[in-house]
Amino acid sequence: MAAAAALGAVLTGCGGGAGAPQGAGQARMGTPASGPAAASTPSASASASPQAGAPARVPTLAPGPNGLTPVFERARQRTEKTVALTFDADMTSDQGPRAASGERFDNPELIATLRRLKVPATVFMTGRWAEEYPDQAKAIGTDPGFEIANHSYSHHAFKSPCYGLPALDAPAARADVDRAFAAFKKAGAVNTVPYFRFPGGCYDDRALRALAPAKVTAVQWDVVSGDAFAKDPDAVAEQVLAGVKPGSVVVMHCTRSAAPVTEQAVEKIVPELRKRGYRFVKVSELMGK
Repeated sequence: MAAAAALGAVLTGCGGGAGAPQGAGQARMGTPASGPAAASTPSASASASPQAGAPARVPTLAPGPNGLTPVFERARQRTEKTVALTFDADMTSDQGPRAASGERFDNPELIATLRRLKVPATVFMTGRWAEEYPDQAKAIGTDPGFEIANHSYSHHAFKSPCYGLPALDAPAARADVDRAFAAFKKAGAVNTVPYFRFPGGCYDDRALRALAPAKVTAVQWDVVSGDAFAKDPDAVAEQVLAGVKPGSVVVMHCTRSAAPVTEQAVEKIVPELRKRGYRFVKVSELMGK
């Protein structure tokens, strides 16, 4: 029960529950880069290892005030019916024993369904997940239909309080991001992008300042799927369909044990949104709008 409660806090913090993430929205948004910088590449420190082989000139946002990490929540261009489905591949740094005992933090059926339905998607992956499932991380990270973004290594909080997650100080936060990118590279993923999603969605100016040296754009969301620990895929689908607007970013999960009906919900969401005229894109395309 204690383990389930802890994982519930983790998944809720990743957008599994209703309402805004705890502590989110407190910091200021970055502004889109203009001209050639609109498709800027990460700094040398970010590109030398984690971004090697990544798609060229991936769009990013310009830094916010005082050089703070910029934050992206939804496309600025809100007339074209595009939507990004994003999936958090969550695994904390201390969940290895649970994985060894048979608990599944992956969801290969979901990835297969996205491929079959030809839905491009962005997977926000923790480094620990990539270490546990290196073959899947490589398969996702070499498939042109997907891109892998950083969800930290340990899934510890960058701001406290944050759903009971252990908190990192500034030096540890930056190291955690670098360690995740290194895990993606070791697994063989090349379609990595310089985007980051805060564990729990929790951030403030201090967190954005700590993350700034990594030269990433933080990506939040405007539609919560409610798939964490959901039992009814219809309810998840209805929540997503009710919330999607042109330019939306939807947060879902790629964690079988804690989000068991996500794949079934996607089966319902995709055809309905296409019937409504929506086109599915990765975050990198949405950010370039």
